[in-house]
Amino acid sequence: MSRIRLHSGVHAATPLHERAPTHDENGSPLSDFMMLLPGLRDLPESGVGNKLALLNAVLCNCREVVFADLNLPLNLLWVSVRARPGVIVELASAIMTCLPEARLVGDGSAR
Repeated sequence: MSRIRLHSGVHAATPLHERAPTHDENGSPLSDFMMLLPGLRDLPESGVGNKLALLNAVLCNCREVVFADLNLPLNLLWVSVRARPGVIVELASAIMTCLPEARLVGDGSAR
């Protein structure tokens, strides 16, 4: 979908904070999260393509996703979503279902 820009370093020279949106089209603030995808960059090109297809399907299936950026050299996925209670946990769980090696990045504090 056009609202999701999933790429693997094409815009590496532009800092993520300049590319990732902070507000949606209505001015509402977005939430975001990061996930590590260990070993992705070490896969053969066909393996990376297969994983990206799975990831893209999950992201496109979630209407709250506004932006996604994959930094392949760092194996790091950034996702910006419209805020809704539970959306980050739901989406991260869906990603981990199709990519079991994926890990949600967090501060580890109890809330």
